[in-house]
Amino acid sequence: MKKLCLMVLVLIVFNSCTKNFEDINTNPNQITDKLLEQDFNLVGSPFSVMLYNLMGGQIEEDLCYDNWMGYMGTPTPFTSNVNNTTYYLQWNAYWDRVYSSVMSPSKQVIELAQQKNLPLFGDWAKFVRILAISKLTAIHGPVIFSNYGTGGLGTIKYDKESDLYTNIFTQLDQIETNFKANLTYTSFTKFDQSYKGSIPSWLKLINSIRLRLAMRIVKISPAVAKTQGEKALADPAGLITTNADNFMIALNGNVMPVSMISFDWQDTRMGGPIESFMVGLKDARISKYFAEVSDASLVTDHPTYKFKGIRNGGYVNAKDDRLSFSTVSADFKTVQKRRGFTASEISFLKAEAALRGWAGAGDAKTNYEDGVRLSFADWGASGVDAYLADATSKPISYIDPKDSKNNFTPLSTITVAWNAGDSNELKLEKIITQKYLATFTNTLEAWVDFRRTGYPKIPHVAKNDSGPTWGVIPADQWIKRLVFVNAERTGNAPAVAEAATFLTSGKDDIASRLWWDTSTVSNF
Repeated sequence: MKKLCLMVLVLIVFNSCTKNFEDINTNPNQITDKLLEQDFNLVGSPFSVMLYNLMGGQIEEDLCYDNWMGYMGTPTPFTSNVNNTTYYLQWNAYWDRVYSSVMSPSKQVIELAQQKNLPLFGDWAKFVRILAISKLTAIHGPVIFSNYGTGGLGTIKYDKESDLYTNIFTQLDQIETNFKANLTYTSFTKFDQSYKGSIPSWLKLINSIRLRLAMRIVKISPAVAKTQGEKALADPAGLITTNADNFMIALNGNVMPVSMISFDWQDTRMGGPIESFMVGLKDARISKYFAEVSDASLVTDHPTYKFKGIRNGGYVNAKDDRLSFSTVSADFKTVQKRRGFTASEISFLKAEAALRGWAGAGDAKTNYEDGVRLSFADWGASGVDAYLADATSKPISYIDPKDSKNNFTPLSTITVAWNAGDSNELKLEKIITQKYLATFTNTLEAWVDFRRTGYPKIPHVAKNDSGPTWGVIPADQWIKRLVFVNAERTGNAPAVAEAATFLTSGKDDIASRLWWDTSTVSNF
């Protein structure tokens, strides 16, 4: 009887407590879905995360194409100096970043935008995922795009690269049409740290991405490339043509990755190849990118320029050996945004388009020089007129004061000054070399350009640890791609096997060229 009375009492107390449970136990400071719906927060709040994750960090960039392209070098002998930088894959992370932090939230935004009748938010999300997937396909080749979110627990098929680019151009058309019909739309403003919600600015970026991707496929699909490129050049919405138009990606309170890796972790330093180019060409941007060394004995080969880098894929033994080499500039400790697309890149794209005879591209020399000027201005460097007039300075030999096995003689004898009498091939080398020097901190695009054109002429890795596990890179070649991630290889094996057949070699390895990376040497 006592037990029964106790149970009744408990029920009475529980009922009285739970009668107003939601009111009593709701945190007044917690953001609920109902509150988020106000001012479009529910559909708009994911964009800062999606945009931030367009770029990578140490694993995605610094230990991959930052190093492969010679922008940065690691003093740290990770995994006994047998790692990504020497062509033995240990890390492969951008795939997960894109699918977990861009594709997944963008899918939710697109679905919610449809439910809430906010179609422009859906279009914006579709464009952000294009920005991400256009980078991911440049790393792996075939990716999951058109079938994303449709496979459930079964096989999710990959897109062939040829189909993917067609799909992207079609989606860009649709997004552009919808944006143009809503030029004064302002609901993006509070969620857009890049362009403050300006639809005209996003239209410039759409055209700029179209031009970038058109040029990417120019050797494999020249007719489509020309059509899409000329479409971007002719569109009245325009392109990113001033530094005020640059697509800057907010760090959301995070430290600039290259600053953290350089100063906090002490795991990256200036690259040897970029030292060869920037010191040899007397490039004033070098002090905006990197810091001088305090030990003069490191730079006896060029004492006027006190910068020292680490060879791409170099022999490194003890981390302390090269910590005294050049860090990135201390300015990166306070930089709050990353360059996602700049006006200088557009000028170099237009310069190349002019060489190829695309309508609306203008004059190659003017575009080339504009690209250099815009980059110098963007970074706050001086002396651009003298730099552009220099027809004698050339890349220098690189000397590693710690290990001569890393030394190299430059493959390029390029100078800066434009010469109308040069061949188109030499003119292109100048364009892509200067584009490379201007693309610091957005180095994936330089790796794309290098694979499709062969420029800039950078040295091979000093230490080549490629092999049958991930694919063999011959001594006279460079890495072509990253393999599909292990989670896909085990969890989506049939689709991965099919995707491998889409690659030119039919093999999922680091030696397989991407669709647009043709084996032809000449670019014209």
